[in-house]
Amino acid sequence: MRVLVIEDEARLLRNLAKALREEDYAVDTATDGEEGLSKAENSDYDAIVLDIMLPRLDGWQVLERLRKTKKTPVVFLTARDTLADRVRGLDGGGDDYLVKPFDLSELFARLRAVIRRSAAQPTAEIRLGDVSIDTRARTVAVGGRPVSLTAKEYAILEYLAQQHGKVVSRTELYGHVFGEREDTSNLLDVHVFNIRRKLACDLITTRRGHGYCIEK
Repeated sequence: MRVLVIEDEARLLRNLAKALREEDYAVDTATDGEEGLSKAENSDYDAIVLDIMLPRLDGWQVLERLRKTKKTPVVFLTARDTLADRVRGLDGGGDDYLVKPFDLSELFARLRAVIRRSAAQPTAEIRLGDVSIDTRARTVAVGGRPVSLTAKEYAILEYLAQQHGKVVSRTELYGHVFGEREDTSNLLDVHVFNIRRKLACDLITTRRGHGYCIEK
């Protein structure tokens, strides 16, 4: 999953990005509202973590402009803790609102929840024939038998599963799995090959010249 964090406090931004990457998210960052809005409008994210008190454009303005073109889930992460602020954030198009100081496990849970809702996935389990994916535990099983995937292999499989029935371009898949900081070269092909080998089934279909698809 690919997440954009828009936060102007350097230490918090660095720590958030590190923690999210340790949870196997691909993370992009922005330190002001204008930069954040530009990235949010020009790239596809599974979710955005958005501060309110930002330079250049504040979080309210970022969300208002973003909602004119995109429905990307937005979780406000802010020190503004009044009821009026919470109501404004949610009524303005935010999907969740978390007040600083916060617990990382709660932020992760809220992100998982808004991503599931956005993908019209009511539960943490995705079932595709004999393959089951637990997005909360980040585990995969085939016919009830656990399958061990690396973090990147799991991220590729989960994203394709959430988009099942749709062809996902290589560019889109790169972005959601690797983010803007990594040199991926031909790693995507290697990971897809390993997923197929470990699952021992043809769940992922290659569409030549277009990308990948889970059709079941």
